[in-house]
Amino acid sequence: MAPSSLPSVLLILLISVLPACLASIPVSGAYGLEQLGADGLYREILRDETVLRLKELGKISDGEGFLERTFLSPASFRATDVIISWMKDAGLTTWVDQMGNIHGRFEPSNSTDKALLIGSHMDTVIDAGMYDGALGIICAISALKVLRVTGKLQRLTRPVEVIAFSDEEGVRFQTTFLGSAAVAGILPESILQVSDKSGTTVQEALRLNSFEASAAALGQVKYSPESVGSYVEVHLEQGPVLEALRYPLGVVKGIAGQTRLKVIVDGSQGHAGTVPMKLRRDPMVAAAELVVTLEGLCKDPSRFLTYDEECGCFNEESLAGLVCTVGELLTWPSASNVIPGQVNFTVDIRAMDDLVRETIVASFSRIVMQRCDHRLVDCAVEHKHSAAATPCDPELTAQLKRATRSAVSAMAPGGHGHAGAESTATPVLMSGAGHDAMAMARLTRVGMLFVRCRGGVSHSPEEHVAEDDVWAAGLALLRFLDQHAVAEL
Repeated sequence: MAPSSLPSVLLILLISVLPACLASIPVSGAYGLEQLGADGLYREILRDETVLRLKELGKISDGEGFLERTFLSPASFRATDVIISWMKDAGLTTWVDQMGNIHGRFEPSNSTDKALLIGSHMDTVIDAGMYDGALGIICAISALKVLRVTGKLQRLTRPVEVIAFSDEEGVRFQTTFLGSAAVAGILPESILQVSDKSGTTVQEALRLNSFEASAAALGQVKYSPESVGSYVEVHLEQGPVLEALRYPLGVVKGIAGQTRLKVIVDGSQGHAGTVPMKLRRDPMVAAAELVVTLEGLCKDPSRFLTYDEECGCFNEESLAGLVCTVGELLTWPSASNVIPGQVNFTVDIRAMDDLVRETIVASFSRIVMQRCDHRLVDCAVEHKHSAAATPCDPELTAQLKRATRSAVSAMAPGGHGHAGAESTATPVLMSGAGHDAMAMARLTRVGMLFVRCRGGVSHSPEEHVAEDDVWAAGLALLRFLDQHAVAEL
């Protein structure tokens, strides 16, 4: 070989070998090795990059001028491509299952431990905010990316997997948890025949997008309980409690059970000007009285519940979080000059304690009959839906609580937006809203971390989480992983 050609050959060799060499080195240098995580807070990834990614995902929409991303919509597939790229950037092996869920997993060599799953949903309501669901997915990816760039990913003691569930909100097919229920193995085969407003079934929608859409395919999505050790979900609170407590994060002790009722009140339809007040059988007035009674029952249960209904066993803790809502009221014939003939209204009752919820339902049903008899109208109470409360695993909750305390304390002294929070006990909340953790609890033990949101607003473009609170959530999740899934050197 001519000596003059040697430098060129060496250059070619260097170019071919260098990428492989760099791939084996922690890539902290991309952010500045001397700066990234020097204080253990990883602001560049856990805050700055996470916030940018939330905004990017928030722009991927089927709606023009508003955020809408529903199950198997065109926007959902554009979002899938982006989320997969982020998972790969974190060093994860990725795939999309037969229900459209996106998986990113790191499998340590020689590990026989059960997997830790971390997830939330990628779908949205119509005219949504950009944090609901997306926050939990991106925070999880960011925490794992920190492990990669710091060289800790290879030290994981168990498989860790991030899942972006394809459907939680149930907007398109009016049935929630399609994604997580499939993973948990509780999605019935009959779901394939449920139709959306256009008449397209779940099965047809899946097949139109190159999924198999069969009972066997659903079986492939299901995880074995023997392979999963726990599931953790980060989610914005969707309520005002953390903001009122001036604390960025809270751990969730459980997800409330729910009962939905329909109350039907029948009276005598008549002319608004000719039927004397004392001779009326007005279902509207009876319904109004029942709505106000329900409010009183749930605000101060002890005024209505008797000892025979076991009220003596209820303490302040079991009654905490009891909420009751009348969300819909319909009248017939709904004319300004007609006394209604019938009024229907819905009732939504939620509580962490199932016995409390069941007792409130029974008490309200009894009161309905009593008040209707008094007003000489006919009433019926129909039970439409009932779901038991989902308690979070006490051990996972305690671990998340310690990680939260550690993260918030670490951020506070440096003036990172949580001054004074380190002296406050980590709030323990219940969730009145449903989450993927409810379905995943049928598969494994679950834990949840709530993140403060402005005004408690969610399912709205006004939904907002402060950048430092996004940071706190990512750091708490990172500390949780560090403490319970990363081997010490």
